[in-house]
Amino acid sequence: MERELEREIGRRRTFAIVSHPDAGKTTLTEKFLLYGGALHLAGSVTARKNQRATTSDWMELEKQRGISISSTVLQFDYRDFRINLLDTPGHKDFSEDTYRVLTAVDAAVMVIDAGKGIESQTRKLFEVCRQRGVPIFTFMNKLDRPSRDPLELLDELEHVLGIGAYPVNWPLGEGTEFKGVWDRMTAQAYMFERTPGGTFRAPVATMGLDDPVIREALRPDVYRNVCDAVEMLDGAGEGFDREAVLAGKTTPVYFGSALNNFGVQLLLDGFLDFSGPPTSRQSRDGHLVQPSHPSFSGFVFKIQANMDPNHRDRIAFVRVVSGKFARDMRAQHVRTGKTIRLAGATKLFGRERETVDEAYPGDVVGIVGKDGFAIGDTITEDTSIIFDEIPRFAPECFATIENPTPSEYKRFSKGLEQLLQEGVIQRYELDDTVTKTTLLGAVGPLQFEIVKYRLESEYGAASRVTPALWTLVRWLAADVDTARMTIPVGVRLGTDDHGGRVLLFKDEWGLRYFREKNADVALRESPGYYH
Repeated sequence: MERELEREIGRRRTFAIVSHPDAGKTTLTEKFLLYGGALHLAGSVTARKNQRATTSDWMELEKQRGISISSTVLQFDYRDFRINLLDTPGHKDFSEDTYRVLTAVDAAVMVIDAGKGIESQTRKLFEVCRQRGVPIFTFMNKLDRPSRDPLELLDELEHVLGIGAYPVNWPLGEGTEFKGVWDRMTAQAYMFERTPGGTFRAPVATMGLDDPVIREALRPDVYRNVCDAVEMLDGAGEGFDREAVLAGKTTPVYFGSALNNFGVQLLLDGFLDFSGPPTSRQSRDGHLVQPSHPSFSGFVFKIQANMDPNHRDRIAFVRVVSGKFARDMRAQHVRTGKTIRLAGATKLFGRERETVDEAYPGDVVGIVGKDGFAIGDTITEDTSIIFDEIPRFAPECFATIENPTPSEYKRFSKGLEQLLQEGVIQRYELDDTVTKTTLLGAVGPLQFEIVKYRLESEYGAASRVTPALWTLVRWLAADVDTARMTIPVGVRLGTDDHGGRVLLFKDEWGLRYFREKNADVALRESPGYYH
């Protein structure tokens, strides 16, 4: 049993693909699945007319809008590895769900549009990875289009993101002159051929960059630029350091074109060679829970209702941290103290389901039908283990929501409660309010549109959403005497869904003014963790 556990842990790789919208994340995801045999034909799920839905896009609104709204889990085998790919929302308004997914992975692949460089969302997502020490692999995408200078892109990675960058391969031209990549690790050239299927020749064994195969493929000026850049990189004397990669201090950089399926296999192979197996997680008492710990443990990082419209069920996504999960096993739900039977275990591939009989550290298991689960919950055979893995994030926009049709109120109330449990939105109760409207907070305003859409389509309840005036929320310590505070006009006191006391501000000026009048009152920007 112990040897089996070690073997299964060693072949697990769990990661997410993150990017700014339109950098090519969905296309790269599809190509990874192609190499894993999970898709039979690249592009087959995106070729339908007027539809950009992929295997990982399941919600109807995602198909209509052509964006990823909800993260999903995609598991496949490649080489001797069992890969768990957590696909994340790419739209700028869905960062909170993306942030939570990043708590469940051991590494991330960051996709950057080589024509645009680092964009705002990339910076945000990278910051979350850095805070958690998540190793990052970088894919410079769209080299078959006009691109920025590769050295500029590397410099931007190092200075804007503050991370060392090691180019594993180097582009041989760009745009219409893109002819392939030079692999610095193996001194081989991979030549790109522009065909309808987007193919490339096998690696070319060369004596170096001065080989006629490379020289003849490139224009003289392009060839000189490539030689100068590679010579400079090699002369820098910085070798590849896998430990620095695993520590999140260096990012291996790969160049290619996901759309044309060029450089994708090099990235996937490099990721598997240089990334690490599942990592340990810290229990609340301070001790590290190693994947090899004999007792099963895991935490809920995502809850999704109504993925299957025929069943109207609810799935709690559990990241396995230690031990072996077995279907129908018994474990303790730490928050409630109840011992539960983990039946209804499911593996998901986009919207498709498959019963899971066993899972190991790094795997993600969907537990169907347990209404008592909440984001951040610990499920374990060892009752000494309690994880605090899921941070709660402060909303950046607010809106009130109400049910305009009294006959639908029951459905409206039930639907809103389920969506709150998913963590898509947060709810606040204002002090001294006389209306029955509910105040919601979200990281991005598009989430309110999703709530409205899902209430109507999944629960048959109409709703009216009205933007609120507030833009900032801050949390108060539990022992603060609010009666002694000076509260300026426009600032409101309230309580979040976890019982935390909050202050809502219209703008930064209101926040600064409050601090001037209440210098002794400490305000927190983050509400803490899901428990």
